[in-house]
Amino acid sequence: MRLTRFTDVALRVLMRLAVTKNGEAPTTREVASVMRVPYTHTAKVVARLQHLGLVEARRGRGGGLALTGAGRTASVGGLVRELEGAGDVVECEGDTPCPLLAACRLRGALRRAQEAFFTELDPLTVTDLVASPTGPLLIGLGAGPADTG
Repeated sequence: MRLTRFTDVALRVLMRLAVTKNGEAPTTREVASVMRVPYTHTAKVVARLQHLGLVEARRGRGGGLALTGAGRTASVGGLVRELEGAGDVVECEGDTPCPLLAACRLRGALRRAQEAFFTELDPLTVTDLVASPTGPLLIGLGAGPADTG
């Protein structure tokens, strides 16, 4: 299974925010830059994460992004299910429907495999994702040249 770019960026944004220090609130533009993702794409992701209650976004001077308590403890499997949607792994009924649709066993097997993928991610939280060595690496990505000396 392959995750959409949207889900990939959402997970990276959450991971980056999970390692921010108290009082630090990076902007969407800063997170986009550190994660090497276009700002417009990151802004859409942040809006969705805010809607889900995982990220708090404050505007203006002193504003920025912060991970909520729900964001820290969110199940990665649940989040991926939410962001990816309930669609099938393959498109069987599109513009050119598969001729095997009426008696296909592959579709059910792929659904079960997809659910097994999500189930494997269910026990993981965003906090788990930033345990060492990932967390220190993420912190290092945000450090400017003056912070490395």
